[in-house]
Amino acid sequence: MAFLEQLHLTNTVAHDLLIFSMVVLSGIGLGNVRVAGIKLGVAGVLFTGILASHFGMRPEAEVAHFLKDFGLVLFVFALGMQMGPGFFASLRRQGSMLNGYAFALVLGGALVTLVGGWMFKMPFPAMAGLFSGATTNTPSLGAAQQALASSQSDPAEVTLAALSYAATYPLAIVGIIFSLILLRAFFKIDVAAEAELFRQEQGAGVEPLQRMNLCVDNPNLEGVPIANIPGMRETHVVVSRHRQVSSSLVTAASAETKLQVGDLIMAVGTQAKLEQFRLIVGSVSSENLMKSPGSVTYRRVVLTNKRMMGKTLRELGLDHLHNVTVTRVSRGDLIFTALPDLRLQFGDMLQLVGDEDSLDEATKVVGNAVNMLQETKFAAIFAGILLGVLLGLYPFHIEGLPAPVRLGLAGGPLVVAILLSHLGRLGPMIMHMPLNANRALRELGIILFLANVGLLSGEKFVATVFSMQGLQWVLLGIVVTMLPLLIVGYIARKVHRVNFMTLCGLLSGGMTDPPALAFATTMARCYSPAIAYAAVYPLTMLLRIVTAQIIAQLG
Repeated sequence: MAFLEQLHLTNTVAHDLLIFSMVVLSGIGLGNVRVAGIKLGVAGVLFTGILASHFGMRPEAEVAHFLKDFGLVLFVFALGMQMGPGFFASLRRQGSMLNGYAFALVLGGALVTLVGGWMFKMPFPAMAGLFSGATTNTPSLGAAQQALASSQSDPAEVTLAALSYAATYPLAIVGIIFSLILLRAFFKIDVAAEAELFRQEQGAGVEPLQRMNLCVDNPNLEGVPIANIPGMRETHVVVSRHRQVSSSLVTAASAETKLQVGDLIMAVGTQAKLEQFRLIVGSVSSENLMKSPGSVTYRRVVLTNKRMMGKTLRELGLDHLHNVTVTRVSRGDLIFTALPDLRLQFGDMLQLVGDEDSLDEATKVVGNAVNMLQETKFAAIFAGILLGVLLGLYPFHIEGLPAPVRLGLAGGPLVVAILLSHLGRLGPMIMHMPLNANRALRELGIILFLANVGLLSGEKFVATVFSMQGLQWVLLGIVVTMLPLLIVGYIARKVHRVNFMTLCGLLSGGMTDPPALAFATTMARCYSPAIAYAAVYPLTMLLRIVTAQIIAQLG
């Protein structure tokens, strides 16, 4: 300790780095300790931070505040980048139901806070801090303090909110994780089986693509170009290969290829749509055009040409310009039929059909620079963070509240990251983050955030928690944390049979709690819970920010 005190006087930067490194190292070690088969994971950093601060090992307050907020921004931005491409699809599938449950979590937590606070005769600023801490929502605490300051409240009330937050936050993290464990035990859930079921459910709405070889029997199609076949648009089928009745060689099909009765074609689409298309064209052929003689082959290429990003397949014009047909497009885990109006993004994998020379020309146009997929676009990342911070600072005025509401440093970057990763670009900049880089930024961000929350709250933590007032805060905080979680979790599982992976993400996102998400993903050994987490996080963050400000100003 004497060494650290001397170092603090002579080299502040080294002093802060030493403390922070010791907290992180010991916290990661604590997080890997199993108790009854359960690990705290990254949340261990929070508790070692509290312990270090309690014994006087504290960095400069300004440095800790900056690292805490910067870590939060890194975490939520990387999370938004990871979840953005599938975010809107998940909203379409079950977003209304999930956000309905998330709203119930926020409302339930607020009601329990107000009822409990009334029973213990707590001032409303303390209730606002307790609500924020018990739901692990730091931005709502900041919003509540800003609302109190704007309404010329006593500075002691602003401090009171921070103290009740600090008293309830650490056990809230444990309470959320423990709630997930209780739900898993109550419903006797096999996590591995549930994760596999989740993958099947995610793919249920997207039928796998099939091939079908068809003989043109319909006399009405004599001389008709493939693009003009009735039902082509409605069935979303793509014709990739064609063999004339008078020839034995297979060629690549194009929109202008004219059909004759007796021709063979290969169509690509879902099984149901192919059956509809067969009724229009003719009958199924026993001959497989992929194995018939000819110069036609296929190749998978990756879109990395910046000039082609954002264009539709029709605008790309590979069929007209290079005599190749795009049969399907893969984007992450999703596979799409290559419809003309499908808009392409950086990293999309296109399956092309054509002869070797045509495929070579098309590959040059598409790019296929696979090494670019491993490059981290830091300019785009920080441009996105810049926009996210600005959005977070923007005041939204709500009638009846004396101070405006803001998304804050958590909500703004998350919303912007989801939008930009969905769009795929920001002006000339490509919004792409390799998986390994995304995971590294997420973990670094959450470590920075939790370590500094612990270092900032540890000084008064013990004195506050072990007083009668603090004990009331802690007890009520546990109820505010766990009661809404257990009720909503039980109803969601019992009534709607929500998959446990989705349930973990819903409850973690509904409490805006990254450690719970980290615990859930570690338990699941996949990132499945993060989909539901991202689906409810933006709305939940806004609701909690607004609710905390309302509670703070009720008095």
